[in-house]
Amino acid sequence: MTDPEANIELEDAEQQAAKFERVREAHKTEVAEDYVELIDDLINANGEARVVELSERMGVSHATVNKIIQRLQREGLVISKPYRSIFLTDQGRALALAARRRHEIVVRFLKAAGVSDATAEIDAEGVEHHVSEETLECLSALTLKIEK
Repeated sequence: MTDPEANIELEDAEQQAAKFERVREAHKTEVAEDYVELIDDLINANGEARVVELSERMGVSHATVNKIIQRLQREGLVISKPYRSIFLTDQGRALALAARRRHEIVVRFLKAAGVSDATAEIDAEGVEHHVSEETLECLSALTLKIEK
C-alpha cells in the first residue's frame, strides 16, 4: 500500500533509462563471457573444450550449449565444427581474459572484506558482469589497502 503523504521525487527519465539500458547490455553479454571464460579454462587445462564438458560444467543440456556455441560463432568469439573441439578466436580470448580479470578483482575485494571464499566466488559470478571499469579500479585499489 502506498503512503499518500510520501513525497517521492523521481530522477530524470532519461538518466533512469540509461541505467536500465546498461543493465540490459550486461545481461546480453554475461552468457558469452561465462562461456568464453570456461572454454579458455578447459583449453588451458585439457588442451581442448568440448560440448559435453561445457554442458556438465554449466549445468545445462547439450542442446543449450550447441545453441550458445552457434551464437558465439556468429559473434566471432569461437570456432567450432560438428563433433569437434571448440576454440576461441583472438576476440574470444580477449573477452575471456577481461572477464577473468573482472572476476578476480571482485573475488579479491569480497574476500578482503571478510566474505568467505565460497560465497565470494558465487557472488562474483553475478557482480563481475555488471560492474563498471571505474568501480573495478576503485575495488582493486581498496583491496590493496585492506590487504596491507
